[in-house]
Amino acid sequence: MAAAKVVLVDRDDNTLGTMKKMQAHESGTLHRAFSIFVFNTEGELMIHQRALSKYHSPGLWTNTCCSHPRLGEDVEQNAHQRLQEEMGFDCELKKAFSFLYKADVGQGLIEHEFDHVFIGAYDETPEINPAEVEDWKFMSMEDLRDDIENHPLYYTEWFKIAFEKVEDYLSENPL
Repeated sequence: MAAAKVVLVDRDDNTLGTMKKMQAHESGTLHRAFSIFVFNTEGELMIHQRALSKYHSPGLWTNTCCSHPRLGEDVEQNAHQRLQEEMGFDCELKKAFSFLYKADVGQGLIEHEFDHVFIGAYDETPEINPAEVEDWKFMSMEDLRDDIENHPLYYTEWFKIAFEKVEDYLSENPL
């Protein structure tokens, strides 16, 4: 992890260079990211609990998969790769939207990301990577919304922000 780098971007997602991932999170420097939201045919979202060994937000629930693309790599191609590495499957992904956010994730770390959001569909059981994922489940959007309201500390900061945006997107673009 110490040598991993993120792609620095401006507010229009133009590449500015790279920085060590930890340094970017300590300084709150804007960088490129992606978030994947995979739904089953019942309209339930697959969420996962981050591995307890993660350097930030360990044990918190979040969207199906999220990561940082590497310099020179296509964001969607990297999203497919990370979905396979973390959740053990791949599926068709559709680019839904992008958004900027900045959130304190604890331990002196800040996520400041230009986040590309992808939506996919999958009905089978994932083969999770235990180095990345502690647990997983499908939940209805309604149950998730209620649980986030009642137990916000169980969820990652970026997921709470992205969840509302995905709900808005789905209200105009049903699955």
